[in-house]
This record gives sequence, structure tokens and C-alpha cells, in this order.
Amino acid sequence: MTQADLTVQKLRHTTKLRMLKVGRITELTPSMRRITLVGADLEGFHSASFDDHVKLFFPAEPGAELAMPTMGPNGLQFPEDAPRPIARDYTPRRYDPAAQELDIDFVLHHSGPATDWAMGASVGDSLGVGGPRGSFVIPTGFDWHALIGDETAMPAIGRRLEELPQGAQALVIVKTRDEASRMDFQSRCDLRIQWLVDDASDDGMDALERAARELVLPAGEGYVWAAGEYTPIQKVREHLVKERGLDKGRIRAASYWRREAPATHVNFE
Repeated sequence: MTQADLTVQKLRHTTKLRMLKVGRITELTPSMRRITLVGADLEGFHSASFDDHVKLFFPAEPGAELAMPTMGPNGLQFPEDAPRPIARDYTPRRYDPAAQELDIDFVLHHSGPATDWAMGASVGDSLGVGGPRGSFVIPTGFDWHALIGDETAMPAIGRRLEELPQGAQALVIVKTRDEASRMDFQSRCDLRIQWLVDDASDDGMDALERAARELVLPAGEGYVWAAGEYTPIQKVREHLVKERGLDKGRIRAASYWRREAPATHVNFE
């Protein structure tokens, strides 16, 4: 293995806005629903990394017509004669260019406009999609990969496990609301997974942070990826970098949501 094999790449993409339709709905678990989007607008869609995010545009009100923005010289431009759509970031779980299908997985017990839309969605409903604007490509050639997150990180974790090659080691820690929310991940790699249930411990430490502190990292060159609610993911990163001495270039940690401000997406540096 050479050092070049382990170089993380940051890619930029031309942002395109797409108007798509719901083609299929699949119940994955009692708390996660997959919406398969279809349409000719998917032509040329490209997602280079498992943790890419697209901007989803929802109608301003349930049942209202979706007024999509356009790309202007200074970014998005919204119609002045229509209610501004609601936008949220989501992971492209799977894209099939031949079938022109894009899968987006929605966690159903996080209240908000995106969840409400997903719970009420029907085949034929419209949804706007923008991006991805860029990709953070983490090589699959590391000796081991640690993936840590809550239910909002499960689409990215599932996608990553499917792309890791045979012989790779994957250490996975996932926290769910309950045991019924767990799912079977498909992977060719050597997978070791630890499932956690969201708890309220006496010590005030989140289950993800506790599990990260107990995690034994293998020898060799590795990479840690973590995502979920702001506070536990921040604590996980601080522990691994400040207490374990993990190189900052070997961890990517992101807040996919925050209890005080759910519509946030922050990458910790």
C-alpha cells in the first residue's frame, strides 16, 4: 500500500436542480422509510462519496405546489410570487443511472417538515433535489474503517459498507432509538458491528461517546467517520483526537442535526 492510496480527495461538482417524482416507497424498519425518486432530470446525477448530501426541496405547506428555485449568478434564486420551499440535507443512499432511480432514506421519528413529507408521501408526488455540490472521497484502501453514528447516519454507513472491498476491516457503532430500528447491512468486508439503544445514563455520557471510549482500534492505517446529533459526535471527535491522539487527517466528523436547531449540517474541523 502506498501513501497515495490513502489520499483523501475533495471534489467539486456543478450544482444542478432537479424536479423528481416518487416512484416507489419501501419500509426498511419501523423508523426508516426509503423513498425512490425517478425522472428524466436524474440524467447526469453524480455522487462520488458515501457521505455526500443533496438538498431536498419540500412544498412550503402540505399539499401545496412545489416552487423550485433556479441557479443564478449568486446562488439559488427563489420565485417571488410563490411560497419559498423548505430545504433539508439528505444522503443519496443509492443511485441507479440505468433505471434513473435515486434512493433517499428518511428517519421517521425526528419531527419536522421532511419527516412529515416522507410519512405522507405517495407515488407520483414531486420532490426537488439539488446537488451534490461536492464530495469528500475517503479511499477504501485503509487497513480498517471505523463508522460511528446514530440513525441519521445509517444511510451513509450502509452505503459505505456496500462499497468497502473484501478483506477490509469495518468497525461499526450505531445508536438507534430502539432494537426494532436496527437493520441488516450488506457488505463484503470483515464487519464488526455494535448496536446501541439511546439511553439516559446516570453519568450524563451519551451511549456513542461511551462506546467510542471503549473502542479498540486495530493496528495499521485506519480512518474514522462519525456523524449524528451535534453533541455526541463532537465528544467522540474530541476524545479520539485529544485523548487518543488520532491524526485530524484521519477522522471526518459531522453533525447531521442538532436538538436546538434541527436543520443544521456542520462538519467538525
